[in-house]
Amino acid sequence: MSSAGTIRIGISGWTYKPWRGVFYPGGLPHKRELAYAAEHFRSVEINGTFYGLQRPECFARWREETPEGFVFAIKGSRYITHMKKLVDVRTPLANFLASGPLRLGPKLGPILWQFPPQMKFDAARFEAFFKLLPRNTQEGAALARQHDERLDGRDWTEADARRPMRHAVEIRHESFCTAEFIELLRRYEIALVCADTPEWPLLMDLTADFVYCRLHGSEQLYSSGYDDAALDRWAERVRTWANGGEPDDAQRVLEPTKPRAAGRDVYVYFDNDAKVHAPFNAASLALRLGIGEALHREDQERAPTRRRVRQPPHPEKLAQT
Repeated sequence: MSSAGTIRIGISGWTYKPWRGVFYPGGLPHKRELAYAAEHFRSVEINGTFYGLQRPECFARWREETPEGFVFAIKGSRYITHMKKLVDVRTPLANFLASGPLRLGPKLGPILWQFPPQMKFDAARFEAFFKLLPRNTQEGAALARQHDERLDGRDWTEADARRPMRHAVEIRHESFCTAEFIELLRRYEIALVCADTPEWPLLMDLTADFVYCRLHGSEQLYSSGYDDAALDRWAERVRTWANGGEPDDAQRVLEPTKPRAAGRDVYVYFDNDAKVHAPFNAASLALRLGIGEALHREDQERAPTRRRVRQPPHPEKLAQT
């Protein structure tokens, strides 16, 4: 008998000034923003981990501020992906793991490894990195204990239980659109991020027992919203993935996989935050899938015209501290 995986629709980050008084109610204390977002979504991506090592007490606080059943996706360190470019990264990876992700306990979801647009596929380099990645929390704790002196006194290297650790990679260069890369991901059971953007490859090859999507805005990076027709298409794709199949319109390098009787867990994060589309698009998609409710813009409730928010075209994500 077939079954469906768990679907989680959420947002990429939660600390954005333009969201205040639009998604977040006016007057909501900033320290309450995560808790408020967690009332509406089943998952969020932590972006601050990309820019610098956090502290274990931050992860502990995030765990406490969110309800049971909530899950965080964690963005891997750019020091590993952008600066070291995966070369000699055992210690940086140990430092990243020792900085506190394991304190999330059952709320630890996938780890996202995002690569820069200029980084090309190098089979040997990526396979060496994939071999380093822990497959469960006990392996993660063991690697975390190999951290260097910079983490002394501010580390967390214990796992409260043995749980799977999932990893997903987001590529941004056409050289990854090869069978060799897809087969490598499948060998190590690492998900290929389905990234919807106007600038980078959009691939939907299934390479793990879960699906990870990042919707950045298909017309203008970080800025354009998704209309009803687009959200309907994404809802149908998500249902198909969760039921173990592949969408009819999937763009792939390789042929479709066989249907998976156990289904697949699906994580979808909206990253089109610049004009405050992300939370409302996420809520609309969740509503279509029967796992959420409609949201109303706070600024529209207060005034008949939409308040305009000025943002640069490529806003930097703010650290979640």
